[in-house]
Amino acid sequence: MQTSDIEGLLHSGLKDCEVSVSGEGNHFDILVVGEIFAGLRPVKKQQMVYAVLREQIADGSIHAVNIRTFTAAEWAQQQ
Repeated sequence: MQTSDIEGLLHSGLKDCEVSVSGEGNHFDILVVGEIFAGLRPVKKQQMVYAVLREQIADGSIHAVNIRTFTAAEWAQQQ
């Protein structure tokens, strides 16, 4: 699976978010920044990303992911 394919899935499933995916094979690093994460606990944020990629994880197209999720304000603090 290509990083652009994963980015497309995440853009479709997580509206109004900035998405960045890197990696190769079936191991990927995923960064998602969006206000949809406001007020949510870290586990809930990751569950939202996993839900979008459920089919690809189940069929083995994606084997391992490192997910980082932030609101815009949280991401600004990381910079």
